[in-house]
Amino acid sequence: MSFRIVMPALCMAAALSVPSAFAEETGTIKVQFKYGGSAFDPAAIDVNKDVDFCGKHPLFNEKLLVDKATNGIKNVVLYVHTGKGGSKLPAMTLVSKKVTLANDKCRFEPRVVLLAVGDTLEITNPDTVGHNANLNFFANTAQNITIPPAAAKEIKIEKPEPGVIPIDCNIHPWMRAYAVVLDHPFAGVSDAEGMVEIKGVPAGSKLMFRISHEAAESAIKEVTIGGKTEALKKNMIELMVNPGMNDLGTITIPAVALKP
Repeated sequence: MSFRIVMPALCMAAALSVPSAFAEETGTIKVQFKYGGSAFDPAAIDVNKDVDFCGKHPLFNEKLLVDKATNGIKNVVLYVHTGKGGSKLPAMTLVSKKVTLANDKCRFEPRVVLLAVGDTLEITNPDTVGHNANLNFFANTAQNITIPPAAAKEIKIEKPEPGVIPIDCNIHPWMRAYAVVLDHPFAGVSDAEGMVEIKGVPAGSKLMFRISHEAAESAIKEVTIGGKTEALKKNMIELMVNPGMNDLGTITIPAVALKP
């Protein structure tokens, strides 16, 4: 598989359901994202709200999580970019699904939710204290909803979003998650070892993939791909997607580019 960097910032592994129209000629994109520095322990959270409940749980800063065994970076998002300068995908019928974001032990789980147009985002609260979810949508209607203990609220996703959307709990200011809202299902989020796999990607052509991570607060000038330093522009990589496995190997992000 060939690739070239065509589009420096990384802003912010499971694939979403794949349309049956692509069942015959599809490829899997696989990559491991690594941190170009020494792994570290994340800082503890100063729990200053609902201390009796939230203070019972080991809370820490999840903005940048690096695995000590592999130097893998958790929660890197990789997805086919269909916006300006991106790819045009074949017409497809999306299969709607429900995606759950939990207010669990005074943190959001998962940190990143992958959504497509037509999906329903269910926000649950298994905690014994109230939470809220402030969804700073651009294309969809912005929401700031309260979720009492043992309750849940649902939000229908109607439009793709132009970027990664932050979700905050204004009651507990350390709580944050992110939503990636696309017009297709070809996206993945790296696991604790930095691994991402996106299955069912249409094969036989070049596609633009965007890389995103919340700890990249400014432009990234370069990354290392398979041991070779490559310049980045606007977070995007152009990939020739072949049928079967397309293994990019390792992409290392310099430590100076990511701020805990």
